[in-house]
Amino acid sequence: MKLFLQVFILLTLAFGVASADEYRDVTTISLKKDEQKKILVKYGDITKLFKFRWTLYQNEGLVIHRSYDRVVAQNILYLREKNRTFRLELRPRGSDHFSAAYMLVKFKEFKHETGEAIFELFLFDKDIEISVKHLKNG
Repeated sequence: MKLFLQVFILLTLAFGVASADEYRDVTTISLKKDEQKKILVKYGDITKLFKFRWTLYQNEGLVIHRSYDRVVAQNILYLREKNRTFRLELRPRGSDHFSAAYMLVKFKEFKHETGEAIFELFLFDKDIEISVKHLKNG
């Protein structure tokens, strides 16, 4: 029985690793306070604009303002392991899109000397249907 349990745990862990999402693209960007990043997201004949910026860094927390598809949100990201990222679903889930494409924005570092926040943007798109274009900051 003990051997069966060990094999079961091993297979469960192996399946979890094999079925985990893998990112298609990763981009590193740096933003100063109130500098806005704009990313054009296209799929099919639909084009949407993702915008985000940070406004405050205090007590190791970075306040993020973001908007995508007319939905506005605010997050506080930290450099510790928890609350370091936010997930943005790029297209709605449907019957033909079980695994929706999404972008994961990770707060990587804060440079005190220059007042810049460094982010990593991970694009998860299993069906390779999303096109992303980084527009000039403004």
